[in-house]
Amino acid sequence: MNPMRWAAQKLGGQSWLPRFAPMIVGSDKALQRLTRGRLTIMLATGLQELVLQVPGRKSGILRTTPLLTVPHDGGWLVVGSNWGGPKPPEWVANLRAAADPTITYRGRTIAVDAREVTGPERDRIWTVLLQTWPNYEKYAERTDRELPVFHLTPR
Repeated sequence: MNPMRWAAQKLGGQSWLPRFAPMIVGSDKALQRLTRGRLTIMLATGLQELVLQVPGRKSGILRTTPLLTVPHDGGWLVVGSNWGGPKPPEWVANLRAAADPTITYRGRTIAVDAREVTGPERDRIWTVLLQTWPNYEKYAERTDRELPVFHLTPR
């Protein structure tokens, strides 16, 4: 395993990490702006990342959120983990309400359809997600809510 990925997984599983979320996400957004989406913090770890773009469901203002992703079946899987926090991240509700979500992946902006994965399909997908980011299991243990899983596919 890539030493940077090993370090990211160790760090990513720490219960104190969510306190630094605004700094981590802000730094990642700045890096992506400077490189037009070609470089991300995750890239050094060998993990994949996309930037989700959806309007805020209340404000209508375009929101951009960098997310760990797992390429899967011609699309991308993302999880509303919020590092195992008691509430889902805001992007989850925004994505559920969005008519025309887009992502930026490896510097390309792509219109996507978003489908929330549930039931037995979610159980199968969950094992795929854990192969890439085992910390999802830790996040699930930290909260009483089921972590929402979405499959984003090119439109």
